[in-house]
Amino acid sequence: MKLAYLDCFSGVSGDMLLGALVANGVEIASLEAPVRQLGLDVRFRHERVKRGMMMADQVIVEAPPPFDFAHRSAFAHGPEPVEGQHHHRGYTDIVRLIEKAPLPPRVKQRAAAVFERLGRAEAKIHNCDLERVHFHEVGAIDSIADIVGACAGIELLGIEDLRCSPLNLGGGTVQCEHGVLPVPAPATTELLKGIPVYSSGVQAELVTPTGAALVSVLATSFGPLPPMKIGSVGYGAGSRDLGEFPNVLRLVVGEAEIRAARVSERATHEELEPLVMVEANLDDMNPQIGGFFAERAFAAGALDVYFAPVQMKKNRPGVLLSVLCHPELRDTMMDLFFEETTTLGVRCYEVLRRALEREWVPVQTAYGEVRMKVSRRNGRIVNFSPEYEDCRRLATASAVPLKTILQEATFAFWNGLGS
Repeated sequence: MKLAYLDCFSGVSGDMLLGALVANGVEIASLEAPVRQLGLDVRFRHERVKRGMMMADQVIVEAPPPFDFAHRSAFAHGPEPVEGQHHHRGYTDIVRLIEKAPLPPRVKQRAAAVFERLGRAEAKIHNCDLERVHFHEVGAIDSIADIVGACAGIELLGIEDLRCSPLNLGGGTVQCEHGVLPVPAPATTELLKGIPVYSSGVQAELVTPTGAALVSVLATSFGPLPPMKIGSVGYGAGSRDLGEFPNVLRLVVGEAEIRAARVSERATHEELEPLVMVEANLDDMNPQIGGFFAERAFAAGALDVYFAPVQMKKNRPGVLLSVLCHPELRDTMMDLFFEETTTLGVRCYEVLRRALEREWVPVQTAYGEVRMKVSRRNGRIVNFSPEYEDCRRLATASAVPLKTILQEATFAFWNGLGS
């Protein structure tokens, strides 16, 4: 499985993530193209710069007027400003741009989720509805480019699991359009609820609202570097030079080393992993909301989301909505229940999971390569199955039934076992 790790020892921002993706091999034109597909007249420029004692890749978004880049994050709500004022973009306008663009489905979904996260944070701080949120810096063309470009770059690298370190926030104050704010800014603080943070004492804003939104949506967990076989390492530069302190974001990309990470007692599958189950009973919710809730929960890092029929009080049929997640995401998932469902209460409890060792094994079929998800116990194969997305892609490209691709992949894997 393709695994990536964001080392945020100097915080994170949208442009730093773009630079780190380029440093790991993503072509600058491939980051620019999906942004231009939104109908935005932008150019991405790449430079190699020095930050502290380190060389890093910087991506600069260039766009013509009337967009104003002189101000960083500032909030506005209410009607669109008149011509001649600083340009604003409403949350609904931005989502509409993303939805209409011919982007890959996962890029579109992730980008929309990031902007929704930003919008909800601003709406909560300023006590207004999500639909009335307008952005200055966050909604300007450079941040749209940062978010869509970052989501596209992660897809281009084939990253299936993005992990993140605790975030170095910095300190001091930051000047924005509406005055001086403490670091981290209120929107950033709201976005980082439930995420481990610290300050190294550097007097600068190291985590921007855009960066906070990206990692809060895209990262599946926060902690130390996971067991992995490193394939590439890249450093993305922030726009500011902080002297001797290297203002860079490190992105490590490789393959998950599940088996290598297990010590001898784990190989006997005696270790139980603590997880959290968050759930609620629902009998008054439009079923259409359920699918959208599941998409948002998975985008936020849920391990599983499922619905089960239940008989509730007053003899009403209902559903039990359950979300399985890592402990650090408990509050995020509970907030999501209150935001997206009709429940008046959410319960949670710890569960223990024992998981089999898993690995990806590629097999060749007459239609192309398919990854097989293989699980083992004590070194013995217990289960295996073709990766659905690979089979769906090949079936579409080859105009053959999906079941044919599934059968071909299974046959190829069996043949490989016998060789």
